[in-house]
Amino acid sequence: MNYRADKNGQKLSVLGFGCMRFKRKNGHIDMSQTEKAILRAVSEGINYFDTAYIYPGSEAALGEIVERNQLRDKIYIATKLPHYLIKSKEKLDEIFNEELSRLRTDHIDYYLMHMLSDISSWERLKGFGIEDWIKEKKESGKIKNIGFSYHGNSDMFCQLVDAYGWDFCMIQYNYMDETTQAGRKGLEYASGKGLPVMIMEPLRGGRLANGLPNDAKRIFESYKTKRSPAEWSFRWLWDQEAVTVVLSGMNSDETVLQNARAASDACVGCITKEDEEIISAVRSAINSKMKVPCTGCRYCMPCPQQVDIPGAFAAYNRYYSDSKFHGLKDYFMCSALRKKSTAASNCVKCGKCELHCPQGIEIRKELENVKKDLEGPLYKTAAKIVKLFTKF
Repeated sequence: MNYRADKNGQKLSVLGFGCMRFKRKNGHIDMSQTEKAILRAVSEGINYFDTAYIYPGSEAALGEIVERNQLRDKIYIATKLPHYLIKSKEKLDEIFNEELSRLRTDHIDYYLMHMLSDISSWERLKGFGIEDWIKEKKESGKIKNIGFSYHGNSDMFCQLVDAYGWDFCMIQYNYMDETTQAGRKGLEYASGKGLPVMIMEPLRGGRLANGLPNDAKRIFESYKTKRSPAEWSFRWLWDQEAVTVVLSGMNSDETVLQNARAASDACVGCITKEDEEIISAVRSAINSKMKVPCTGCRYCMPCPQQVDIPGAFAAYNRYYSDSKFHGLKDYFMCSALRKKSTAASNCVKCGKCELHCPQGIEIRKELENVKKDLEGPLYKTAAKIVKLFTKF
C-alpha cells in the first residue's frame, strides 16, 4: 500500500474505504460480509475509513466491527455532520455525541461538514457558533481534523476553501468530472493552500467500472496494457500529486484485494501520455452515450411517491449505452417487480429530490424522459401481468 501525508504528517493510505455501500441482506447491513471486507482492508494496509451520519446503519456497523476486532488504533475514522439538520448549537452536540456512540469511540480523526454547498450554508452555521464549537472539540481532542465535503462548481469550492482554516476537504472527482464539480481547478487550488484532498465518486457510483458503454469497454480492452476499468480510474487519480486519498465503496474482500493491488504500485507519474490518450477516447465514448449524470448516491431518496430514482436513471443510461434490451430489463426489475410500483410515472413533480441532488440533475424532467422511453406498451402490459399475478 502506498501512503500520502496529511497536514500533520499522518500517513494515510492512498486507497480509502468508503462505508456508504456496505453489502446488505434483506434490507440490513450484512455484518458478516462487511466485517470480512473491513478486516481484509486493514490487513492490506488501508487505514482511512469514511462514513456519515445519514448513511443508514453505517456508523454503527463500523463501530461494532472496529471495537470487536480492536482496530481503533490501527485506522483513521472520518464521518460527517449533516449541517442541513442543524437548527441550534445544542443540535451540534446531540448529533456529534450520537456519532461517537455509534462509532464506539471518544474521538473522530477526520470530521467533515457534509455536503457544504455554498458560503451562505457556512455563514448559517457560523450563526450557531460553529467556529467556537469546532475549537472546543479540537482542544478537547474529540476532533483531530476538520474539513468539508463538496458537490458543486469550482468557483464556489475555492471560496469555501478560503472561508475557514480547514485541515482537509473532500470532492467528487474522476476522469469524467475533470472540468465539472470542483474539478482539477478546485483540486489544485485546495492542494496549493496546503489541504489534503480526499476523493469521492472515483467511479461515479460504479458507472466507470460496471456501466461503461460497449464502445468504451472496447477501447480499454484493445489497449496493450491490460487493466480493469476501475483500475484505469484509480490510476488516473493517483497519478496526481494533489490527490491524497481515493475512496472506494468496497463491499467484499475480493474487491478490496483488487483495489489494494492497484494501489500498491500506482503513484505520481504512473499514467503515460499514451494512457492519457486512451482515457480521453473513453471519455468521448461515454459522453456520446450518457443521458443522465447520476452517480447513484441516493441523496434524492426516499421519494414520497416511491420512485426508484437512481434505479430508473441507471436503467435509462444502460438503455442508451449498453443495449435497449438490458436497459428495459433493468428498468422492469427495479420498478415493476416490486410489491409497490417504483416507476418514473409515479412522479408528481414535487421537486423534493432536486433539493438534495449533489449533481444538480433536473430529476423531474429526466424522469419524464425515462417514462417516455422505457414505459412503452410492452412495459405496461408486463407490469399489469405482474400486478395481477401478485394479487393472487
